[in-house]
Amino acid sequence: MGLPDGAPSGLEGSVKEQELASLFQRNREWAKSMTDRDPEFFSRLVRQQTPEYLWIGCSDARVPANDLIGMAPGELFVHRNIANLVHNIDINLMSVLEYAVNVLKTRHIIVCGHYGCGGVRAAMDRQEFGLIDNWLRKIKDIYAANKEALDREPDPERRLNLLCEINVRQQAHNICHTSIVQNAWRAGQELVVHGWIYSIADGLIKDLGIRIDGPQALEPIYVFPGFELDIGF
Repeated sequence: MGLPDGAPSGLEGSVKEQELASLFQRNREWAKSMTDRDPEFFSRLVRQQTPEYLWIGCSDARVPANDLIGMAPGELFVHRNIANLVHNIDINLMSVLEYAVNVLKTRHIIVCGHYGCGGVRAAMDRQEFGLIDNWLRKIKDIYAANKEALDREPDPERRLNLLCEINVRQQAHNICHTSIVQNAWRAGQELVVHGWIYSIADGLIKDLGIRIDGPQALEPIYVFPGFELDIGF
């Protein structure tokens, strides 16, 4: 009996198994290097997780959150998805957000996009890609809302990167529109939302000047009851 179409031959299968085995070897080497430098490292990780930062970033393999800002495991709580979007009906993200804010008492939420984002590029293209089109529809909405400014940029790559920045700004505000964040503010919890963007070309992060620590920076329509004095209702 022959192999099914697309099934790896014995040699191909062996090569793939060797590739996977190399990942386990790298893991062992990494674990040893950590304990060589700090014998109590994993013991501390088991006992506690108290990160002060929640990172919401892109799934792109070139944007490893901990490495970008030089943080060790346990210092950064991370959620990643395509194009670093904040959908209020995304139960995965909302669960991460609630746990970070209400349980871990995270003090900073960082929305970090990156230039040249493939998800943003796909949203700008008038092509059908499949299921992901529904996910990226929110970026098309952002483009439509900022069409005049974006269309003034004649260079396609600069236009793409401008939309990447605008997308970060919108997602940072989307985080602030959630009841999770606003309830934390109402309770007096110290919580700041930031918007950053990363350049794969040089490895540097740019602060987009987005720093929201209360409802006063939001449009009143998005603010829940209880903040009337803060926003001038």
